[in-house]
Formats: sequence, structure tokens, C-alpha cells
Amino acid sequence: MLIKSSRRIKTSGLVAGLSLGSLVVPGLALADDSLMTGNWGGERTRLENEGVKITSDYVSETFGTVHGGESHGARYAQQLRIGARFDLSKILGVDNGGQVQIMVTDRRGNSASNDLVGNRLPVQEIYGGQYTRISEFSYARTIFTPDLEMKVGFMPMGNDFGGMSILTNFVNAGFCAHPLSMSGGSGWTNAPTGHWGGMLKYKINDEWAIQTAAFEVNPITNSESKYALRMSPDHYTGTIMPIELIYTHAGEYDGQYKFGWYYDTSDTARIDHNGTAAGRSGSYVLVDQSVWHSATDPKRNLHVFGQATQTDVATSPFRHWYSAGVVLHKPFDSRPDDAIGLAYGRAVLNPHTRDNQIAAASTAAAADEISNLDSGEQLIELSYTAQVTKWLTVRPDVQYIKEPGAFYGTNTQNALMAGVQIKAAF
Repeated sequence: MLIKSSRRIKTSGLVAGLSLGSLVVPGLALADDSLMTGNWGGERTRLENEGVKITSDYVSETFGTVHGGESHGARYAQQLRIGARFDLSKILGVDNGGQVQIMVTDRRGNSASNDLVGNRLPVQEIYGGQYTRISEFSYARTIFTPDLEMKVGFMPMGNDFGGMSILTNFVNAGFCAHPLSMSGGSGWTNAPTGHWGGMLKYKINDEWAIQTAAFEVNPITNSESKYALRMSPDHYTGTIMPIELIYTHAGEYDGQYKFGWYYDTSDTARIDHNGTAAGRSGSYVLVDQSVWHSATDPKRNLHVFGQATQTDVATSPFRHWYSAGVVLHKPFDSRPDDAIGLAYGRAVLNPHTRDNQIAAASTAAAADEISNLDSGEQLIELSYTAQVTKWLTVRPDVQYIKEPGAFYGTNTQNALMAGVQIKAAF
């Protein structure tokens, strides 16, 4: 690193960034402000100029049963995140100092899928791990060339792999924002679950990039609340290594295509017969492509997306995930930042899992009922994203779940769920 003329460490900005409680918020921001608490009387801008950016947001998802499922009722879940990004180039006065990212996540509430539907694809994408945890403590910078990025530390693997931003227009975890077959059939983790690892991303040219990584696999530490603030490497079972090729088209009809493969070295119990498998793997293709835009207003456009995955047949309860959908941006002239999304997805059960369900049935009649179940769970979701202010998003949402009991070997009535997601950035 080249040391600049000013070597003074800007400790005032660092201390202020960590001392949230000392900041006085003069009042809620107006609708034109990008954050609910505004600029803190100029304090937020001052901190960012000194290299400290504070972030926080709240998400709630409330869903109830309209028809079917296992029972009627409604369930509420919420997530609160507080984070800070430290620009070390500004704080330390050096060139290419990199950035440190810290994120703490708290989740609370109850699951509509567990309590009301009995299905595998969670109706609320923020449900899971209902406690406070450290989600990220990472360091990132470019190395050797501006085209090669490095990131190391404690972080969710899905922050950088296997996701597409267009899928945040939906609420069900089957769509938003990674295929569940990845985390459901390997040591892959998505937010808010972090694990130790490192990644490299190389920009080949303006259209192509390739990235790879190595992360520890730690299912016990990642699922028990007593480890939530420890970032412990205990109970390590192996290493998961993804590689992803990314094609980005920035022309009149923009689009992005991702082709990925991953391998988890963990020894894992087999589901096709007794014993363990030495490693497990999977692959995926993700597509987001613009297919139409208004001749007079390019902001009004239609994107289509698609996903296809394959998982390890010997160890994963998932065998495949397929999905397709559309998102229309700016559906009305008066709503320039709104969007309408419609999507269909199908999670295909591993046939070995179905064989095990039939074998475990208590009676011949029960076994026959299980054998007649569909080979997977299907999902249709319709959402409307209303950007009420720059910091407040309200998303009414309807989901129809077909064969909700397929992954559990139960004959459960198809379910129609309706609810709303609320997002607020502080």
C-alpha cells in the first residue's frame, strides 16, 4: 500500500460510527429522504466522508391462510439488521486500504409454513434462526489489479454466489433470492448465516467475470443459538468450494446469466442406502433477461427470469429446482418505482427420499397414500412492490402452494396464502 501524505488515523469517525447510541436523531425523515432517520443533522454524511457508513433496516412478513393447508390463522416474522462498513483508505489514509464490513442480524416471530401449511418452501423468507447473531465480519479489497477482488472473513456464502437481485421482488424463500436446493442439499449458507472463508472474483472484461471461494461447513455452529455471537470454527465437517461464471449484458435489453458448480467435502449420511458419502456436489443456471421496454420510457420494462438446479442424488432431499417468472417495472406512470412480479417454481423430491418415506410408513395403506403423492412441491407467487417512500417498501403478496406435504410424505391440502412484506431502511 502507498501511504498518503496524511497518515493520521481518523479515530473520531471510527468511534462515532461504533457509538450509535450517542447520535441524536432530530426526527423522522420526510418522504424524499432515502433513509427513515434522515442524515442525522449532517452527522451521517460526515461519518461517510471519514470512512464509516452505518446501515440498518427492518423487514416484517405477515401471512395468513386463505384456504387449505393444515390450519387457519396468521403468522408474523421480523428481521432487524444493523451494520457498519469501514473504508480503510479513508480511515488510515492509504491507497487501496480495502473495506471492513460488520453485520448483526436479529430474527423473531413464527413460521406460516411450519404452523399453518406444512410445506418445505418457506412462505416467509426471513424466517429461520430466530435469534441475534453476527452475520458478517469481513475484509475486502482488490489485489494485483483492479479487476481482481478478494474477500475474506466470516460471511454468508450466498452474499456473493448463486443469487439474483430480481428475485427480491418475491417473499417466498423458494424465490428470494437463492434456490433452496443449494442450502438444502449441501453446506451452502445464505444470509443471515455466516461461516469462515474467502473468495476471489476476476473481471475478465465488461461482460464476463468468474469467481470462486472456499468456505468451512459447520452445520452445528450455524444452527444453534449458543454459537450465534462467537463465530466459532468448532464442529467443522468440511469445505465447500463453489465456482461461478457470470455473463452480464448491458445493451438495450440488459441481462445477467450465472453458471455455477459447487463441491462440499463433508462426509454426509446417504439417503439412497446405509452409510456415508465422501463429498457432495451440485450445479445451477440462473437467468435474468430484459425482453421489453417502453419506447418512450425505458424505466418501464419487463424482465423474465429462470432457474434450474441439480443436487447430489446420494445425499440431498432435493433433486432439482426449476423456476420461471416475470417482473414488470413501473406498471403505472404515477408509480415509477413500483413493480409487479409473477413466478412459478417446482422443488423436485429426491426419489430415494420418497422410497424412505414409503418404507417408514406404519401401514400398507399409509405407504400407498405416500406413493401416490406428487414428486415435488409447486409454488405460484404474485407480488406487488409499492415503493411508498425511498426508505419504505410495502409488498402485498399471494402464494399458492400445491402438494405442500410432498417433502414430508403427508397428504396435505393445497394452500392459498396472502400477506404483506414491509421493508424500512433506517
